[in-house]
Amino acid sequence: MDELSALALSLVEESFIASSGPGGQNVNKVATAVQLRLDVFALRLDPQVFQRLKTLAGSKMTSRGELVLTARRFRTQEANRADGRDRLLELLAEAQNLPVKRARSRLNRLGKEQRLQGKKIRGAVKAGRGKVSFD
Repeated sequence: MDELSALALSLVEESFIASSGPGGQNVNKVATAVQLRLDVFALRLDPQVFQRLKTLAGSKMTSRGELVLTARRFRTQEANRADGRDRLLELLAEAQNLPVKRARSRLNRLGKEQRLQGKKIRGAVKAGRGKVSFD
């Protein structure tokens, strides 16, 4: 586990809430879903990483910079807690990854001519379609 992950897990606030979904009668008795709250500003992320995290999180990020994740996939508090923490760490790790720059393709003269020839053939096929006149 890297330094950022350890810091994030130490700053996260957990609260257990009533859950819907699987669990039968247990759902009515035990608050099995977990809600994780993390103040992203406390992580002191680089501006580019913060922007990527904000984009990835979408509606999970509040206007005050809190990341709110709710885990309710499983029937037990422990499993939901582990699932929520895993999802939080995955989100942070994905925000750390730099997007790969797209390399421009370079066509030679022959490739360009072939492409244009293909476009002409396709255009001729499409021009042959349409309303048929019987004159």
